[in-house]
Amino acid sequence: MLKFEQYARPTTAKEAYDLLQENRLATVIGGMMWLRLSDRTIPVGIDLSGCGLDQIEETDDAFIIGAMVTLGQLENHEAFARMTRNVFTDGVHDIVGTQFRNLATVGGSAYARMGFSDIVVALLPLDTWVEFTGAGTMRFADFVNGGAARDVLERIIVKKHDYRASFQCLRNSATDFSTLNVCAALWDDEWHLAVGARPKKAKFLEGDDLGLPREFTPDELAAACERARYLNYGTDRRASADYRAELAEILSRRAILTAANQLDVESELRLAAEAAKPKGVSA
Repeated sequence: MLKFEQYARPTTAKEAYDLLQENRLATVIGGMMWLRLSDRTIPVGIDLSGCGLDQIEETDDAFIIGAMVTLGQLENHEAFARMTRNVFTDGVHDIVGTQFRNLATVGGSAYARMGFSDIVVALLPLDTWVEFTGAGTMRFADFVNGGAARDVLERIIVKKHDYRASFQCLRNSATDFSTLNVCAALWDDEWHLAVGARPKKAKFLEGDDLGLPREFTPDELAAACERARYLNYGTDRRASADYRAELAEILSRRAILTAANQLDVESELRLAAEAAKPKGVSA
């Protein structure tokens, strides 16, 4: 059972940050959909619901998403979905159910960076930044790689571009965690690719690490997808490391071709057949 010895509901992010620094055992409460499953006693629970971080603001050059915005709010935001080619909507619509998504927060998912997260993978290839009370603003990819020590995440900022993007995943059943998830996005003439549910923390490839030009040849696409295949994968009850590696190559190809509007019916059928091969799950 989860218990709180003290409960605090500050009215500003700065107040929340100060409380977090005062007590090294304090814990920030977001949507609390995963935290509530833990069996522990938390000395101080800091509830961000009173800090005014539950709005989505559109400016001339970005969408600014408060950390307490729910998955459901962002999933159903038509302008954001239109700009990002529905990658966030595609990434979250199979997560548990509507009630869950109306409580779970974007900020909680982004801050936790859990290995199974579809939210992290959907946001990584976009021009996404995160704003912290203490550390300030940093690129989301840098945060995923390095983190921010004991800080309050206030906002997720997705800058506007003419995105070409696609989210792809494979689940063993509806509402299950992804066996593997991939998101590809083209903006500013450069491809960006995220691979998650490895089942480790998501990996992000761009530039020379991905090696995919805007207009690519079949050989260049094959080489980029092979780079995704040779990331480090692990085995769990959903799939083996070898299967995940093979699936990463297939889903990366599908995501890139879909984003580039080059996925024909024949290719889709072949990729679907390859992805449906037995998984070889280890006991």
